[in-house]
Amino acid sequence: MEYIELNIDVTSSQQAEIITAMLEDFPFEAFTEEGSTLKAYIPATDYTDCKDSVARTLANLGINDYSAINIKQQNWNSEWESNFEAVEVAGECPICIRAQHHSTPKEGVIDVVIAPQMSFGTGHHTTTALMAQTISQMEVDGLRGLDMGCGTGVLAIVAVKCGAKSMVAVDIDDWACESCVESIALSEVADAVEVRCGSMEQVTAGEKFDFILANINRNILISMMPSFAEALDSGGKLALSGFLAEDIMPIEAAAAEQGFTLESSQVKDNWVVAVCKKL
Repeated sequence: MEYIELNIDVTSSQQAEIITAMLEDFPFEAFTEEGSTLKAYIPATDYTDCKDSVARTLANLGINDYSAINIKQQNWNSEWESNFEAVEVAGECPICIRAQHHSTPKEGVIDVVIAPQMSFGTGHHTTTALMAQTISQMEVDGLRGLDMGCGTGVLAIVAVKCGAKSMVAVDIDDWACESCVESIALSEVADAVEVRCGSMEQVTAGEKFDFILANINRNILISMMPSFAEALDSGGKLALSGFLAEDIMPIEAAAAEQGFTLESSQVKDNWVVAVCKKL
């Protein structure tokens, strides 16, 4: 599969975050910052369909000069894996997100081993750290959860290692599901995580969860809110991220319409994690 790498010059990490948030409405699969350049990756066939819309979005942000490079996945995916660095998430329950070739963390650190692929979440984004910290504080011991938009399965793995009895991990991308299967095996939690490929339609009618994790983007979170409410038991928690601080009001309003109340929110680098409770 061929991918397009957009190279966008940015003046700050905050500008990169705003651009990333806007581009997440398109089928981009990964973003990385290298110095003053934001790199965004999207399948070439998808880019053909949305190229003009992407250009308009960037122009509205004052960006008219950027490059688009064709890259074959087989090549850049291998390079990405070889350069992947472990991620340490601080907190009361410290977490290490690493590849198999990295050293095992010290005792007392939650060890999350993933199959790092450029197309899927590797734990480097601020929202992943926020969500991981939130899970460690949610008291999920013995509960059943749903990780919607699971990517490599980082959050599902963290939940199980924090005591969750079982997780259903769902992603719309076939390769993400394959990566998740590999990651839960590497993290030795395969018996506790069921991977399903698709979206909320993979959650069967009447299927209920004690908590739901969703680190996606604002528009998808809002569109899925009725499904989240239907799948969550009364009193259950919904942890959301993937949106900026200025989007907390529409997220909270959409949640309230479905019978949720906002329990807490945390902001880091202008990214938000919000925990809602179903009444």
